[in-house]
Amino acid sequence: MNTILAKVDMARPEAMETIRQAADILRAGGLVAFPTETVYGLGGNGLDEKACEKIYLAKGRPSDNPLILHIAQQEELNRIVREIPPLARKLMDAFWPGPLTLIFPKAEIVPPKATGGLDTVAVRFPSHPVARAVIRAAGLPIAAPSANSSGKPSPTRASHVEFDLGGRIDMIVDGGATEWGLESTIVDVSVEPPVLLRPGAVTQEMLEEVIGSVEIDPALLSKPTAAVKPKAPGMKYTHYSPKAEVLLVKGAEKNVADTINRMAAAEKAAGRKTGVMATEQTRELYHADVVLSLGSRENPAEIGANLFKILRKFDFLGVDVVYSEVFPEKGEGMAIMNRLQKAAGYHVIEAEDEKRSGI
Repeated sequence: MNTILAKVDMARPEAMETIRQAADILRAGGLVAFPTETVYGLGGNGLDEKACEKIYLAKGRPSDNPLILHIAQQEELNRIVREIPPLARKLMDAFWPGPLTLIFPKAEIVPPKATGGLDTVAVRFPSHPVARAVIRAAGLPIAAPSANSSGKPSPTRASHVEFDLGGRIDMIVDGGATEWGLESTIVDVSVEPPVLLRPGAVTQEMLEEVIGSVEIDPALLSKPTAAVKPKAPGMKYTHYSPKAEVLLVKGAEKNVADTINRMAAAEKAAGRKTGVMATEQTRELYHADVVLSLGSRENPAEIGANLFKILRKFDFLGVDVVYSEVFPEKGEGMAIMNRLQKAAGYHVIEAEDEKRSGI
């Protein structure tokens, strides 16, 4: 398959021809990747079983991992859900359009293939002008998980999509780098109290300011086990993983740097190329083969926006093992740590104090 790659600038009139082409492909049952304010999504007709099946096949996505339906205006929600709870309306008023996905009881028109066989449907109203233009022109709810090979870091640029899915989908609409860089927050509003299933740019604190207490899925920041199963089926799978082994190191700043430098030296002696994900405040402390900064530790939004890009860059540079600092699990830090934990397979090391360890 020849994948069309088209750059689009919504400030230019000719952009609408690209949008119309993308919409035609979607209405015909094809697949189009496009930018949202979070990451690039892989779009298909969310009411068409065959189009949804194509999404799963192109990504290599497990069939029980539900898709998110994207709409271009709030009124379209009535067609695809059975009920809109009052708390959901409060969240919609506060955060739509934006990086928030809500889970509702689904309407009959939504096929089981779009919901992983569940009786609920995940819906998002994105704020990105290109995403909204494509959805509006198609006149359909668009199923659009992240436009990457399943399990790999989500794409924040069209080049990431092309690397993973080029030749496997019909079109990539290049709208430049995404803003947030982490997938949307997911809240299940089909139950009461609502449950946070995936953290994102809309934080727990922001949600609770609007609707009061929000339950947290206990599997968000811990490894799923027989006793701790994620309520969102897709969260049980490996995500965001580069080819390199990823290890998280926590502790006092100097201890973290000393521990990472010792481990990196040992790996380098064994012939492995090492990398470190640091911050602007700490990057000079490390001596690995490749040290990349996620941004300022004082700016979690910057760190979130850069995370997947940096993970992919380590792959491009041929790094074998990546060490990363950790971040406070509050505000946007919860989303950052959720993604880092999954990328590392929950492998977290406690940094050693050289004086206490006798090193």
